Amino acid sequence: MTLRTPESARHEIKFVAYHIHYHHILHWLHLHPAGFIVPYPERWVNNIYFDTADYTAYTDNLLGASARTKVRYRWYGKSQTPAAGTLEIKQKRNYFGWKLHFEINDAPYTPGANWKGIYQLLSRQLPPKGKNWLDTNPLPVLINRYFRKYFVSADGKFRVTLDNYQTVWDQRFKMYPNFSHRAILPNTFVVELKFDRTDGALASQLIQGIPIRVSRHSKYINGVRAISGN
Repeated sequence: MTLRTPESARHEIKFVAYHIHYHHILHWLHLHPAGFIVPYPERWVNNIYFDTADYTAYTDNLLGASARTKVRYRWYGKSQTPAAGTLEIKQKRNYFGWKLHFEINDAPYTPGANWKGIYQLLSRQLPPKGKNWLDTNPLPVLINRYFRKYFVSADGKFRVTLDNYQTVWDQRFKMYPNFSHRAILPNTFVVELKFDRTDGALASQLIQGIPIRVSRHSKYINGVRAISGN
């Protein structure tokens, strides 16, 4: 399927570094002339990533396809079990990204629920378009979580997120969600800069002097590699 890039799509640049550099990035942000502020509190971000039986999303991302899509269920907070949240369809075309959102008001998990039950609780709360995305990506591959800090420039043009303390749990071939056996991930954090496509020149100036390098990075790809041992 060919993706058309909407006007609202934003440019995304990612940086990855080991945890020892985390406070260097915080220092860089606090002293930056763009005047970064904290727009809202830091929080835990939790995701279930879904894929097709032949791992289309994983393969497309691994091969660097220009148009690619990920389906995930996201909820916020300390709860490791799925709470009320949003089914997100994250779409990318080259460096531009945008999302479709489908709100889930009732938690799709009850104690002892299996994946079939979770899927049904999600599906019944989705409109036809959202249900179609879930139906075509029915396989729960992994659950991941991380602690996110938010920053926005004083002019509102640039948003920066810092994701730290990443954890991933393998859900493949599981009848019930696995919340106990974690995969091993490197001790890294992710910085993501987002901005409108018209602000590319300003973004190039903004990232001058950042003490880490730009990196092609996908939490889903790295998560699959961790759980599969690749």
